[in-house]
Amino acid sequence: MKHMLAMILAGGRGTRLHDLTNKVAKPAVSYGGKYRIIDFPISNCANSGIDVVGVLTQYESILLNSYVAAGGRWGLDAKDSGVFVLPPREKADANLDVYRGTADAISQNIDFIDAHSPDYILILSGDHIYKMNYAKMLEYHKSCSADATIAVLEVPLKEASRFGIMNTDENDRIVEFEEKPAEPKSNLASMGIYIFEWKPLRKMLLADMKNPDSNHDFGKDIIPAMLEDNKSLYAYRFKGYWKDVGTIDSLWEANMDLLNHNNELDLNDPTWKIYTQDMTTLPQYIGPDAVINRAFINQGCIIDGEVKNSVLFTGVKVGSGAKVIDSVLMPGTVVESGATVTRALVADGVKIGKQAVVGSADSENIELVAKRVKGVE
Repeated sequence: MKHMLAMILAGGRGTRLHDLTNKVAKPAVSYGGKYRIIDFPISNCANSGIDVVGVLTQYESILLNSYVAAGGRWGLDAKDSGVFVLPPREKADANLDVYRGTADAISQNIDFIDAHSPDYILILSGDHIYKMNYAKMLEYHKSCSADATIAVLEVPLKEASRFGIMNTDENDRIVEFEEKPAEPKSNLASMGIYIFEWKPLRKMLLADMKNPDSNHDFGKDIIPAMLEDNKSLYAYRFKGYWKDVGTIDSLWEANMDLLNHNNELDLNDPTWKIYTQDMTTLPQYIGPDAVINRAFINQGCIIDGEVKNSVLFTGVKVGSGAKVIDSVLMPGTVVESGATVTRALVADGVKIGKQAVVGSADSENIELVAKRVKGVE
């Protein structure tokens, strides 16, 4: 049977998440009460019947590497299957131990891919939140007899200049690819999800490695070269929830979306589970004076104050008289008695002292709280 191997690009620095990614790679950042961002692409692979997944890590990857190495978390621990951590190799000539671009990340791991002899290779970003059946995308790829298939999402035209944009003909064959165009001609944004035939791609990657003028990047080099060579590239239209959580505001929004009953992501869908680390903690405890209104409260939380329109991750404590409003509190956050937290995203393990006030209902941006906030001693 022809099979597909997945490679997840999880080496992004995530600088726009500021202090959240100082010591943790962006794909390992917490999300949705109990998940990590990387859970989504790996769970999608497991649910799509892909049993070999390479995760390409780079910056601040100690936590991510150990997390990913437990392949059984996603059911990928049987013989001939698994989740494999693939850090960059040190290059003796330049003393570099980084991937130079998205294509270079795959090129450095050609031996790993060859060892599994795939017919097709699926390349994914490790830092987006969405559910997608890659097996259906592969069926589409085969039906088009495509050399490459790129998943696209319709975005508002006014936002299109932020993305790589695919211009297609009436059959969704890609005729032009524009990286962040000032005046976009279409609103089909690349999701950074590609399917290639492995053997032809392998040849292109080997040639790209030797090209001193290349950025060694799929968007900047490989895809434009394929279009120039008249290869058949097709757009695969994705419909559903997709979020790039690259900023504090977008990470906050993605968490708050879970409070919406009509949320398309539906983490409760038994047919498409998102697998994650099982935390051994006590159930949540809601005190007699607690007031809770529209909240997502995870196991291990102890609530004695007021929580309104907020998402609380594992092991959060909210003291008596404290208020948490329109906020996202990451694992182990402590809000002491009388403190108020509004429109904020509080990082793992941060303590907010008694009577302290954090964030504001009127602020344009979400406040990131990544260090202890002193209160009344």
